[in-house]
Order: sequence, then C-alpha cells, then structure tokens
Amino acid sequence: MSTKDLWLSVLKRLMPTIQKAQFITWFQSTVLVEIKEDGTAIVGVPTVFAMNWISSKYQVKLLQALKEVDATVKNVEYEVLGKLADKESVEGADVKELFKETDDKKIRKVRNVNEVTVSKGSRGERVVSKMLNERYTLDTFVVGKDNRLPHAVCSAVSENPGGIYNPLYIYGDVGLGKTHLLQAVGNEVLRNFPDKVVKYITAEKFVSEVVEAIGRRNMHKFKEQYRNVDVFLLDDVQFFARKDSSQQEFFHTFNELYDANKQIVITSDRPPTELQGLDERLKSRFAMGMVVEMLFPDFETRLAILQDKCKDFEAIIDPEVLSFVASNVHNSVRELEGVLRQAVAESQLSDSVPTIRSVAEIIKRLNKAQEIIGYDIEAKRTEMIVKQATDVMAIVAKYYGLSVDDLIGQVRKKEVMQPRQICMYLIKQELNESYEKIGSTFGGRNHTTVMHACSKTAEDLKKNLRLVRDVNALKREMGL
Repeated sequence: MSTKDLWLSVLKRLMPTIQKAQFITWFQSTVLVEIKEDGTAIVGVPTVFAMNWISSKYQVKLLQALKEVDATVKNVEYEVLGKLADKESVEGADVKELFKETDDKKIRKVRNVNEVTVSKGSRGERVVSKMLNERYTLDTFVVGKDNRLPHAVCSAVSENPGGIYNPLYIYGDVGLGKTHLLQAVGNEVLRNFPDKVVKYITAEKFVSEVVEAIGRRNMHKFKEQYRNVDVFLLDDVQFFARKDSSQQEFFHTFNELYDANKQIVITSDRPPTELQGLDERLKSRFAMGMVVEMLFPDFETRLAILQDKCKDFEAIIDPEVLSFVASNVHNSVRELEGVLRQAVAESQLSDSVPTIRSVAEIIKRLNKAQEIIGYDIEAKRTEMIVKQATDVMAIVAKYYGLSVDDLIGQVRKKEVMQPRQICMYLIKQELNESYEKIGSTFGGRNHTTVMHACSKTAEDLKKNLRLVRDVNALKREMGL
C-alpha cells in the first residue's frame, strides 16, 4: 500500500470521531510523508497553525488510527510543508472528496410542510429538515446554570413529543438562544422519529401566510397543512399582537393539535401574562402548559460559548481575550457572538491576532455608552506612541506573558528566544536604533547577535502567518 492510500485509510478512520467542519479545516491538504524504521510516522501539514492544533487536539486519535492501519507505528511527528498550502498543489489529501460519498439525497416532501433529506454518512443515517438549521441541536447548545431547565425540558420533549410538557412555552430577552432551542427540538424529533411531520415557522411568517391565503381564498389548504403536523414550532409569538385574523386561525390550529396530542412549542420575549394585544384565550392556553424562562448566562457559560464559537470560526484566541469579552458583554448571546465575529474578521483582514485592546475598541464601537471593565480605553487612546526601546520591551513581554528580565536574560528556550528576537526586530524597524545600542539594551549582547535576530525574524515573516499576525498585533499595541 502506498503512503497516499495508507493516509486515506487513516483519514477514513478519523472521520467518524471528529466533526465534519473541524475535520476539513485541520486535515485538508495533509499528507503522510513516511513511516521511519523506528515506528515514527511523519505527517506533513501546510502550516504551523495546523501542526499546533492537530498535535494538541487530535494527537491521540491520530496515533490510534495510524496504529490501526499500520501496527508498526509507535509515534507520530509533524513536518510543516509550505507547498501543501498552495491551492494548486495536489500532493495533500483532499478530505472534501471523502465526504462526497455522504452527499444528501432528497427522499420525500411531506404534505407541503416539511421537505427532508437523508444523510448516509460515517455517523450513520440521519433525517434533516430544510426548514431547520441543522447546526441548531441540543448538543451544540452550551448549557449553564441559568439555562439548564429550558434545555432539559426541550430534551424531554424531543424524546416524547406530545407528552407532559405540552404546550411548551419558552420566553426570555432577545439573543439568548430561544430560536436555537426551538429548532433543536425539531432536529432532535426528526432524528428520533424520522416519520414525524415537523413544522417550524415564525409568527411573522404565519401572519403573512394567513393574509395570502385570505387574499387567494385558499384558507382550506392553509388549514390542512398546519393541522396535519406532529410537532408545531412557533417562534416569536408576540408578533401576533393586534392581528385578529391570525390569532383566530392560530387559536383553532392550537386546539386541534393539542386535542390530538400533537406537540406545540412556542417562544416569546415575555411571559404569557405580559403579552399585549393577544386574545385572553390564547394567553390562558400558553400558560396551561410548561412555561420556562431563558436567562442571560453567567460568566462561566459566556466564556464556554465563546470557546465553542471559536471552534466554529476556526480561530485560536488568547484565553485572556475571551475572558475580557465575557466580562464586558452583558446584553445577549447574539452580541457576544457579534463581538467575537468582528474580532476574528479584523484579525484576518489585518493579519494580526485579537488583543484586549482591539476587542475593547470593538465593544466600544458597538456601544459607546458602555463602561469597559479591566481596560481604560480612553487613556490608552491618548497614550503616546512608543519612544524608546524599554517601551517596546514592556509591550512584547506582556504580550507573550514574560517579564522584561526574561527578554534581557540568557535563557535560550524557544518560548523566550523568539519573543526576544521579535523585540529586537521591532526596535530596529520602528525606532531605528543601531545594532550596538540594541545589543547593549539586551544585556550587552554582541551586535552580530542582534543582526541575526532581525534578519531571522524578517525571513520568518515571509513564510510564517502566525508570526505575521503576532507582529501586527504588537504594532497595534504600540500604537502604530
């Protein structure tokens, strides 16, 4: 078996153990270079970023898969091959091709209500509705103490639709995850009961369909499609306010489904008793079932959400930066995701990494009245651009979690040497100090040492994207 075929066999064994998006992101354009006589498998990856992520997250799984294919493998090491990052290169594995065998095939359209597909992939057969966002599942919902009850109730409903939690009414402020849980119920029901008919719709869309049906004098067809479902999911019921025809139609639909033991799940931004402009008959029916409130998540849950979103965005962000965001965003989970999305976008466009300073500026842009905790953004804006080498050294040391003494000292470990060389490079580039003076600042080092550090950093910047982002982030911290 060639190394290419062997590597494809390894990847096929890994596929069921890693989420599809993550698998494609980190194993695309990888290659098995060789298996040495001592049992060490050398895996080629396109970037240092990919090497660090795979080695830290998937080392055990990868080694196990390699051993299953070749029992002589005892260890796995990585080699960064820049040519694999070339889009025209055909040497690396195209893992997207592995998923083509699992392409969805449309199988049916149910009563003009729920168009579904069946996916026959490495994770087994599953039913997916085109009406629902398949990313919204109970597994992808981050559970904390403030939303544990809504999650538990939705899980129970998914396992036994039409049971004791019927109707289920979920309420809370905007951006807390109500729609996520509502659609998750639909996805889980389809997974557990593929033959069930699920209908998801927003109240606004329901009103539009009522108006259209009345205009076309086609209410019979409208009623038929809504009253022949097994699970009815209605989002943002507060939009029914003062829309009498829609309320009346929904009232009759509700009664027929409830009497037939069909599951009804409703979301709103307020409890049933506080709904304005709604028929009292509807409010009383909402309140007769299970009513649960979605609360804004605590700090730990917000931090967990950010970490989970980083995986979706395929971004690695300093934990201190994520903690800073979690501490300063207090309005909604949607805003939390928005800040993170902008931070990732800015870092990609400017080839830098998100820092506390950059995310503080994003938060302030989104809400000028907000008080930033843990960072005086106004004071930082008025700070002068670095004027001397010690200013640069302080910024670099803080960025890498070191002390200035570490940079000046004689430690030759990589985690200290690289920041030291970057610091020398920045002092030379931005302050234009002589090599002799920089060497003197760094504990009396020879000017040739400084020259080597500057030239090495300059060369590394041509091929190391992570280093480019670090240097650009440092320049931003320096006010440049």
